[in-house]
Amino acid sequence: MRIPATQSKTGPASLAARVVARWRFPAWLPAVMLALLTTALYWPATHHDFVNYDDDKYVTDNHHVASGLTLENIRWAFRSGYAANWHPLTWLSHMLDCDLFGLNPWGHHLTNVLLHALNAALVFALLRRMTGATWRSLLAAALFAVHPLRVESVAWVAERKDVLSGCLGLLALVFYARYAEVQRQAPEPRGVRRETGDTPRASRIPSSIFYLLSLLFFALGLMSKPMLVTWPLVMLLLDYWPLRRFGPSPLTARLSTPGSQPSALDSQLSTALRLVREKTPFFVLAALASVVAWVAQRQEGAMASSASLALGARSGNALISYCRYLGKMFWPRDLGVFYPHPGHWPLGKVLAAGALLLSVSAILWGQRRRYPFLLVGWLWFCGTLVPVIGLAQVGVQALADRYTYIPSVGLLVLAVWGAHELARGWQYGVIALSVAACAAIALCLDLTRQQLGYWKDSEALFRHALEVTANNPTARNNLGVALEKRGQTDEAFRQYQEAIRLEPGYAKARINLGNALCKKGEIDKAISQYQEAVRLRPDDADAYYNLGNALGRKGQTDEAIRQFQEAIRLKPDDAEARSNLGLALDRKGQTDEAIRQFQEAIRLKPDYAKAHSNLGVALDRKGQTGEAMSQFQEAIRLKPDYAEAHNGLGVALVKEGQAEKALGQFQEAVRLKPDYTAAKRNLARLSELISKSKGRTPEATPAARASGTPP
Repeated sequence: MRIPATQSKTGPASLAARVVARWRFPAWLPAVMLALLTTALYWPATHHDFVNYDDDKYVTDNHHVASGLTLENIRWAFRSGYAANWHPLTWLSHMLDCDLFGLNPWGHHLTNVLLHALNAALVFALLRRMTGATWRSLLAAALFAVHPLRVESVAWVAERKDVLSGCLGLLALVFYARYAEVQRQAPEPRGVRRETGDTPRASRIPSSIFYLLSLLFFALGLMSKPMLVTWPLVMLLLDYWPLRRFGPSPLTARLSTPGSQPSALDSQLSTALRLVREKTPFFVLAALASVVAWVAQRQEGAMASSASLALGARSGNALISYCRYLGKMFWPRDLGVFYPHPGHWPLGKVLAAGALLLSVSAILWGQRRRYPFLLVGWLWFCGTLVPVIGLAQVGVQALADRYTYIPSVGLLVLAVWGAHELARGWQYGVIALSVAACAAIALCLDLTRQQLGYWKDSEALFRHALEVTANNPTARNNLGVALEKRGQTDEAFRQYQEAIRLEPGYAKARINLGNALCKKGEIDKAISQYQEAVRLRPDDADAYYNLGNALGRKGQTDEAIRQFQEAIRLKPDDAEARSNLGLALDRKGQTDEAIRQFQEAIRLKPDYAKAHSNLGVALDRKGQTGEAMSQFQEAIRLKPDYAEAHNGLGVALVKEGQAEKALGQFQEAVRLKPDYTAAKRNLARLSELISKSKGRTPEATPAARASGTPP
């Protein structure tokens, strides 16, 4: 931080400024310290569980991800638009975590924490390289790291795409800044000699290398999350400030003569066009990523909300959201995982929001020459939010904390550099700014710790969401799922009903209500809910799958088969639907087709124990006892407490004449599932046969006593 030339050289403020200015340390030290502080702050997240909001889609129930990095899964990552996004690198990072940590949530959270810590260091490195202002860069990076709005992106495993794309995008900007730096050190034309000594070290590396590295990391960032499509515009902003590339190039300035200089306007237009042309490859990649993202979101039905909301409603929400994001940046309270979309905001609020945004933009535009960092920070914030501001509505949320991950950097630059300018003309400005900075960081640390606690599990997360938002059917539904998992079916039932009351067209809540009704034995009511979900969302494979299960329980096998087939048509890689279709076909006597469905389910999900067991039953029925035994054994290996597989293996062993081994399998099935009627019956019969063959009565054998068969 430089001491202004007009500032008094006496007094405590100038003394503090001189001490700070003379404090020298290696450039990497603040970055490392900031990364360590960030890791320590978010470390509690490594003790958190997965949540039931997208973590299942991204990791726990996604067999492509859970089975790790395989050639087939890598191909899927690059070809799939699953979860309404094309982000192959994000998928690959999740797969790598599954290889390293399995489905233990701590490792997945650790990766997010470390990526965010690295991003904090990169923000510092980027700002310092471009501006040379160490302390301001450190303050902006620290506020970026510890702000409560970062919690959602870091503590939510499914938001890996935020921290990963942020890391790659920041690296792209770091290399771009280095490219611009080397460009400024243009080589002298022949016959022109430098007055100084050696050529700076950076200029020994061609600028094209840094340009290509920037382009590479930009491409990788787009393959992590397409929100980086605004990066070429961000680069142009940085060209304006702090890189100051809108002036004539050093080489042009040295070669030009006073008489040949073009007009100022022509020079500016020429420079602007040159800088835009320079970024043509970046614009091309951004356009391609935008098209791919649009196709993926449309195919997955994520843009249905956009079709249901008029452009006026979406535009109004966008204006309000900008103001809400501003408020959350400077007063981060009542943060929730989901903010319901109101549909239509009152016209007065929309006009007031628009007036505020226009006023701020006009004021900062007027100050662009004197304080260019204010306009650049503001446009960074506004511009990078455009892809997620809701003009093309994706999902049903009004806004989301995670969307501020990249845009917040612009606001922090505006705030920190603006505060520095205010402090420069005041005798005690340095002290006041230092105290304010420490207070802001301390407040953010406390709020972030508190916000992290809400992410420990699904129940805590959605109970908090209901506390800070009103009329939130999504929070009701997901809280119900969490409660049902804990065995609190009645309370979950009430949450599903309330979610449907708030939003009658909420298909997912109807599916979950149907599942709860099935657990209570009210199959007809469950079928009614599933049928309504199918009517509301004809492209929802889960609705057909659950309807097929319920119809199967009612004995309506033909209709169940049709529902499973429709689920598979919509979601061909649904291993569970294929396995249950196989069961229904097996009941109809179509054993060969059933075997094909079980085999396909296993191909899609090799660790699916139920499919192995079901295939074993079908093979056994076909007389292929040896192959059936292999399938039962694989099911038991994958799931040792699988009572049905132990029973099936016992049946196969009896057919192979291995009665003693079969007896042990039946005993294990009964031990694991004491009310398992088929296993108890098999155990009793086999115990009786073994006893007779040994000349003993059935009641004398422990096996017969275990079966519960009366003497």
